[in-house]
Amino acid sequence: MDWLNVGNKADAVKYRAVAYYRHSAQDRQENSVEIQQDQVRQFAREHEIEIIREFADRGKSGLSTEGRDGFNEMIQDYIEGGKEAFDFVLVLDVSRWGRYQDTDLSAYYTGLCAKHGKRVVFTSIGFGAQNDLLHGLHLSIERYRAASYSRELSTKVFKGCAKIASQGFRAGGMPPYGFHRLLLDEQRNPVQILKRGQRKSIQNQRVTLTPGNPDEVAVIQRIYKDFVQREYAPKQIAWLLNRQEIPSPGGCRWSASSVRSILENELYAGTMVYNRTTQRLKSASHHNPRDEWIRTENAFPAIVDRKQFDLAQKMFADAEEARRIKYSAEDMLERLRRIYEQYGTVRTSLVAAEKEMVSVATYTHRFSSFGGAYQHLFSEVIDSRRAEVTQTIKQLVHDTEEYGDFIVLRNYVSVRIQPVVAYHYGFEEVWTFMPDVRPEIDITIGVPLSNGGKYDVLGYLFFPRLMLGGRKVKVSTTTADKFDLHAYTLSQALENLIGLEGIK
Repeated sequence: MDWLNVGNKADAVKYRAVAYYRHSAQDRQENSVEIQQDQVRQFAREHEIEIIREFADRGKSGLSTEGRDGFNEMIQDYIEGGKEAFDFVLVLDVSRWGRYQDTDLSAYYTGLCAKHGKRVVFTSIGFGAQNDLLHGLHLSIERYRAASYSRELSTKVFKGCAKIASQGFRAGGMPPYGFHRLLLDEQRNPVQILKRGQRKSIQNQRVTLTPGNPDEVAVIQRIYKDFVQREYAPKQIAWLLNRQEIPSPGGCRWSASSVRSILENELYAGTMVYNRTTQRLKSASHHNPRDEWIRTENAFPAIVDRKQFDLAQKMFADAEEARRIKYSAEDMLERLRRIYEQYGTVRTSLVAAEKEMVSVATYTHRFSSFGGAYQHLFSEVIDSRRAEVTQTIKQLVHDTEEYGDFIVLRNYVSVRIQPVVAYHYGFEEVWTFMPDVRPEIDITIGVPLSNGGKYDVLGYLFFPRLMLGGRKVKVSTTTADKFDLHAYTLSQALENLIGLEGIK
């Protein structure tokens, strides 16, 4: 089809089309669906095009296709589904098609229509030649302008809200639990309490917060008192509120997190806080750093005393610091060391019996295994023995290179040395080795060490990566009759097991 000849009335050719209109809540009146409809219908009459179906999305953002039922129905039923035969999709302009932040998405849906033999025509631009590079460039520029408009509008809206918040007024949204929205006139005098869904009608009016339902205010004050004065934990406070069947802010049961959200909300101390989170242009919501918050103290009557609020925050900070210390690797190992020094061993049962200890599962998660945590108690010994074995190998095999935590022998084989201190388990001593699974490591040399303060090297075990596939190896023996790993000296092992000749 020759697109340049479309609209030549002498040809008396009649085409069929569907039309699409979109108007968002932020758009001006000149972008209303009815005005778009008049212009698109006029374009169709001038070019002898019959509009067989019209689709519209009212009050819908063009940042994505989410929630745009009219657009999605058109694509699914009439473009991909082929419900009726037609030639064009008529749209007033590129911004009505969508303000996609990724302009490729706008082109994608246009291309999808073309794939099914339907050309998208933006009536404000016209047809243009099908392969006209300037027409394609024009469309690309319009897509960029549509995306930029949304970004610029988002920035303007944010700056406006930020300015309002910095003046101590409410920038929007429903009031928090325990508050009402109070409408102020141009002179900042109270006008009325705004009900749910009500908005200000005059631009110069402002909205602030004021203590709301007395029952909810009493619950908030009780929560602070229980936490600050009685030192009840949020979980305990939630349990007490639920036992008395006091509804939560969402009308459901209280939880530790819902109690904590009230204890951490500075609004209850009379401070207007804005920009705690950000969600712009359909992006995921994320929390902003505290230094990016917009705070205005004494913006409205407080529900709780400022000193009480600050004390609650200090209690949270102290608890978080204590928790950080308790779960730090250094502190966990220090407490494990105390158990070892007291009992001469460490057991999961001993860890579970100590109130100040973290769980065995936490040790396993932090150090890969409980045995790994035990080995960390001897990190200095292990590092020392690893250095000694490495030096011995260098003396035996002169052509060696070190790469971080492993060495390469004669550019032939790579080995990692893994000393392990014996773990007392009943009448046995146990060594658990974790052969390295990295592809650059050919062989892990397990070095079992004695316990009891000497940590002597008892021998050498060779674990080829390709043979073990990452499985851990546990070796044990009775205390009275320790196993003998001296069948090979290190030099014999390197010669026989690795295949290096001429080792002296």
